[in-house]
Amino acid sequence: MTDKLIIFDTTLRDGEQSPGASMTRDEKLRIARQLERLKVDVIEAGFAASSNGDFDAVQLIAKTIKESTICSLARANDRDISRAAEALKDAAHSRIHTFIATSVLHMEKKLRMTPDQVFEQAKQSVRFAKNLVADVEFSPEDGYRSDPDFLCRVIEAVITEGATTINIPDTVGYAIPELYGNFIKNLRERVPNSDKAVWSVHCHNDLGMAVANSLAGVKVGGARQIECTINGLGERAGNCSLEEVVMAIKTRKDYFGLSLGIDTQHILASSRMVSQTTGFVVQPNKAVVGANAFAHASGIHQDGVLKARDTYEIMRAEDVGWTANKIVLGKLSGRNAFKQRLQDLGVQMESEADTNAAFARFKELADRKTEIYDEDILALVSDESIAHDNEQFGFISLSQHSETGERPHAEIVFTVAGKEVKSSSDGNGPVDASLKAIELQIKSGAEMVLYSVNAISGSTESQGEVTVRLQNSGRVVNGTGSDPDIVVASAKAYLSALNKLQSKADRVAAQG
Repeated sequence: MTDKLIIFDTTLRDGEQSPGASMTRDEKLRIARQLERLKVDVIEAGFAASSNGDFDAVQLIAKTIKESTICSLARANDRDISRAAEALKDAAHSRIHTFIATSVLHMEKKLRMTPDQVFEQAKQSVRFAKNLVADVEFSPEDGYRSDPDFLCRVIEAVITEGATTINIPDTVGYAIPELYGNFIKNLRERVPNSDKAVWSVHCHNDLGMAVANSLAGVKVGGARQIECTINGLGERAGNCSLEEVVMAIKTRKDYFGLSLGIDTQHILASSRMVSQTTGFVVQPNKAVVGANAFAHASGIHQDGVLKARDTYEIMRAEDVGWTANKIVLGKLSGRNAFKQRLQDLGVQMESEADTNAAFARFKELADRKTEIYDEDILALVSDESIAHDNEQFGFISLSQHSETGERPHAEIVFTVAGKEVKSSSDGNGPVDASLKAIELQIKSGAEMVLYSVNAISGSTESQGEVTVRLQNSGRVVNGTGSDPDIVVASAKAYLSALNKLQSKADRVAAQG
């Protein structure tokens, strides 16, 4: 056993399985670059066999990222594994992560396979993957609810075939920390060749214990890899939260005695990027990255922190990327000051053209808003905020009238395939009127399943960040938009969602 804990981030694969959290190829690459700056050890970039879009994303990330190991998920069959290997062929460091269900429930009801058939398929898949890449991870899906005797038999066989990492998933979030830690400890003690592989934990948060279970798997069970996502993103109640386990290990090194390669100062920027890309807002009281994580309202607490901050703070806000200098720039600030602030926030633009576009947006915002906060700048540089030439729909302008006793009315100008379109409509409110005006021209037929508004910073002058989730023909997509005018932000978010909806890339969800 080593004292180094491996951080395996699956935001781009398991996190993307949240309804509406699917990302474009460029969005995935942007987040992967941020994860590399965060110094994540392993980035699970996607499930290459699930769609051509996911294959392209994994391939692009594998070509681009040089420091982190790039991983692709694959079911335990030759086609999936071959597809993963093909997508990973240009990676500086590559890993194939193959899985098959081992619980009685999953084998009988889902796979309709006998235990002996599952055993053979697990062995053969690892053997096949090992011939394509040196680094192979194996996961027995629903491992925590599997029979320990059968699990030991499978794990011993796949390690013999060359698996370098053994991951024990709590796929449905059923585990309890003490029991889960002892479960992994028991497996490691019973499997004769357990010392030939790194043991890993992958916990879901259905009972709110994903972080606690993962830490128990490390401390009690002896695991040395944690699989997690930024902001705990993931299907159902989400996955183990990267920022929480990382800061738990770092803050309580006296207890865990483990080292990490993570550069924690990039945690906040990573959190904001994932939140803005997926439209999943971070709750204010979220540990480490929530807006209130380092705020003190109680007079007793405030007094204590002013006298000695460690009276009520166990972590330094600066260590995870928060800054005391919240108001940073104004309309007189120049391009160099803007670029420096981006650097301070851990943001790296993809090109000079993107930097110029973001700076132009900054100057436009500064003319309308006196104080520019860090959160405003992060919103400006999100992919959703910067127009791209290949977008089908783009916002130009909007005017609306709303008065008590009268039906609200909106007029909007936007582009469709580069051509200006004008439309107008009445509605129940100015937002409803604006979105109906868009829909009158687009006729998407999509159903809105979520509309949410979040203030980017904490004043009435704040930009509003709007998330719109649309569903059509089984596809669910998110769009986000930000603007000091919440009606404009809503129109931008709706057009953003329509842009994603018109992309025909399909995805196949996988459990892990």
